[in-house]
Amino acid sequence: MNSEASLGERFKAAVGRLPFVAVLRGIKPEEAEGIGRVLYDAGFRLIEVPLNSPDPFSSITRFRQSLPGDALVGAGTVMSADQVRQLKTCGGEMVFMPHSDLNVVRAAKALGLLCVPGVATPTEAFAALGAGADGLKLFPGEMITPKVVKALGAVIPKGTLLLPFGGITPETIKPYVEAGARAFGLGSALYSPGLSCEQVAARAVSFAEAWQSICPKTIPCAIPCAA
Repeated sequence: MNSEASLGERFKAAVGRLPFVAVLRGIKPEEAEGIGRVLYDAGFRLIEVPLNSPDPFSSITRFRQSLPGDALVGAGTVMSADQVRQLKTCGGEMVFMPHSDLNVVRAAKALGLLCVPGVATPTEAFAALGAGADGLKLFPGEMITPKVVKALGAVIPKGTLLLPFGGITPETIKPYVEAGARAFGLGSALYSPGLSCEQVAARAVSFAEAWQSICPKTIPCAIPCAA
């Protein structure tokens, strides 16, 4: 990746490479390099460390130091502007939120970070986009079904990146894609505390293979897929 590429360009390229955010809730700093390596090797370029993990900012620093520049590292479960500022200090680039606090969105954008707030309604979606959100985290995914995704996509601006988070497995991706989702947050189906690097690698490959089986072969893809 060109070192001069903007953060937005890097984000678009990462999504195009493999549109999965690895949500590593519970990861410890000493695991970051090994887990990061196997995820990167499987094609993952988007890494999230939820802030309710042990020493999350240290983990974010280690991911950022050990991963190549075409990977992006961020924090999840971000609840305040102070946490956004701390993320910026440790080299993080993405803010993921479980909610749609516009003060947090604006704080992230003021610092030049990507921000994907959590939304569940059109009202939240339009407010988040108005505050500068780079995508919309559809959360919880178990509640926001593909039918809801399709209905939301009919009214929000065309090209908005919709990312279901929660309950996503290799088997449940395709219906969401057909409804208009173009990226996903992967949680416990990809990583949970105590899994070895080898176990995470196997799960990561399963997700990557699931994506390759449906895009671009069977559906029109709104995001250019990397060669």
